[in-house]
Parts: sequence; C-alpha cells; structure tokens
Amino acid sequence: MNTKLRTRTMGLAALALTATMGLSACGSEDDGGTTASDDTTSSAPMESESPSEEPMESEEPMAAGPFGPACAQVPTEGEGSVEGMADDPVATAASNNPLLKTLVAAVTQAGLVDTLNSAQDITVFAPTDEAFAKIPKKDLNALLKDKKALTTVLTHHVVPGRLTPEDVAGEHETLAKDMITVEGSGEEFTAEGANVVCGNVQVANANVYLIDSVMMPQM
Repeated sequence: MNTKLRTRTMGLAALALTATMGLSACGSEDDGGTTASDDTTSSAPMESESPSEEPMESEEPMAAGPFGPACAQVPTEGEGSVEGMADDPVATAASNNPLLKTLVAAVTQAGLVDTLNSAQDITVFAPTDEAFAKIPKKDLNALLKDKKALTTVLTHHVVPGRLTPEDVAGEHETLAKDMITVEGSGEEFTAEGANVVCGNVQVANANVYLIDSVMMPQM
C-alpha cells in the first residue's frame, strides 16, 4: 500500500515537473521572439520626418517692357513699332517713330546721326515732338541754327550704358560731360523734371526713354 502510494506520488510529481518545464520553454520562446522583434525595430533605419526640400527654381530677372502713357501712341506694327525699332540703331529707330520727328531733325542738323548709330550701349532720353513744342518757336529755330549749342543740348540727353528701370534713377554723366538727375521708381520717372512718358524702349544699341520736355543744360 505504501509502495503504490509512493509510486503514485512520484508519478504526479513527474507530471508537474514536465508541465513546469513546458511552460518555461514557452516563456523562453516568447521572450526570444520579443527580443528579436525589438532588435529588428531598433536596427531599422530611421526615416526623416522633415519634409523633403524641393530644389529652388532659379530666379532670373524678367526683362521689363516699355511702359508709360505715350507708349499707346507708338505704332503697333512696322519699323516704328517697338518690335521694328529693336533691330535698328537709335538714330535710325527714332527716324521711324512718328513721335520723334523734331528730335530726328535736330540730330540730323547737328550731324549726330552716325555718332549715335555707331555708339555702343547708351541710354537716350528722347524728347517727343510735344516736348519741343513747349519751346517758343523763335528760340527753337535759333537753337537749330546754332550747331554747337544744338550738339550740347542733344548730347545732354545721352548717357553711356544701357540703363534699365532698376538702375535709371540717380545721377548720370552725359555725353556733354555734365550731369543729369533721374528720380522715381517702378514706372514713374522724371529726368531733370521731364516726365518719362514711354520708358525702356529697346533698340539695337540703346535703351530709350521718351520724355515730355527738353532738358536744357547750363551753357
């Protein structure tokens, strides 16, 4: 009886031991699985949370076209149009523009056609016919007959270099070897008090700013 009881007790103990070992083995597998998962997670490369930066587009300045109220009076086609004048040197371009007849006559009278056409990179403040009409006729006729004075007046309107609307404001030395002052910004400028009525007209060798008054130098 004692022997049977002992045998049964040993059998139960062995069964309990087997179950305990089985549970331990399961626990070890779970732990190992968790560790492997943790290792995989920690070793994976971290993705940047910052948004990707797209390459910046180059900011090229756009060329400004002609501006001002008198630009509407410039022909829309032909040699006197903005497109037509672009291929010609400044004196030739002006001769095709109906707003600059008196200026062309003055340039021709002073013998400056070749000088202006052959110049490289200049800025011309071109008085319109209405600008010359502000001068008393007697005085204008006298000026046209005085070649030296006429040359001084005309070259007073020409500045070396092609001045864009961004850099036209300021003091500039003229071909007459004196100074003029241009004031303003955007699309509103004055040159020695004369209003720019059609600015930044591009011709082959110059930037042209049409003005509504003749700038008179001190002679």
